[in-house]
Amino acid sequence: MKYYYDLHLHSCLSPCGSEDMTPANLAAMCALAGLDIVALTDHNTCGNCAAFCRAAEERGLLALAGMELCTREEIHVVCLFPTPYHGEEFEAYVSRRLPPLSNHPAVFGHQIYMDAGDLVLGEDPRFLAGHTDIGLEEVSRLAAAFGGAAFPAHIDRPSFSLLGVLGLWIPELGFPLAEVSRQCPPEFRLRPDLAGLRLITNSDAHYLDQVWEAEHTMELPERTAAAVLYWLQGTR
Repeated sequence: MKYYYDLHLHSCLSPCGSEDMTPANLAAMCALAGLDIVALTDHNTCGNCAAFCRAAEERGLLALAGMELCTREEIHVVCLFPTPYHGEEFEAYVSRRLPPLSNHPAVFGHQIYMDAGDLVLGEDPRFLAGHTDIGLEEVSRLAAAFGGAAFPAHIDRPSFSLLGVLGLWIPELGFPLAEVSRQCPPEFRLRPDLAGLRLITNSDAHYLDQVWEAEHTMELPERTAAAVLYWLQGTR
């Protein structure tokens, strides 16, 4: 069966995300857009995933916990997990590999924790928008070790992307697919180094009006987190 998905969404916990991107608001917008499967992927944290997953479930959506990890090379990689627990375990590891820097909300934006009813629980004092000391070559293996899957984000963009930084797709990194943006030019997909590589598109929404109407689908035998992760790992 085909399901509409968006696996790259930000909440108010991302410093560059709108404060209107609360867990409940985001879940409601995803439902309104006609999506079936969604994932919250804030920068270097899974801190709002439990709230978002609960809010999404209340609206009939399947939600995965996720993170947009920034590697040592300043490459963004989306990491997805079957439950908030798995995501929180992954974050506990990632947090040990973040630089000891504090956020400056007036400069970078607030990093707000909320519950599923949009009650403010606090702010994350760490600087989440920076890079970790996790190398790109580690990410696929690390995500799998915590029960998840990973794919490089927006590889067609000039910054914070695998091709923007390295210039070439490297199969040995172990990623079975990659994300391209909605604005990706058709000729980009014809690059010889991308031949045979599965490419998916997500919104990377930081604002409510950036959550698209349902457009992209995946075909699954059942709508479960396990089936989504299996699909991401190489089975359509």
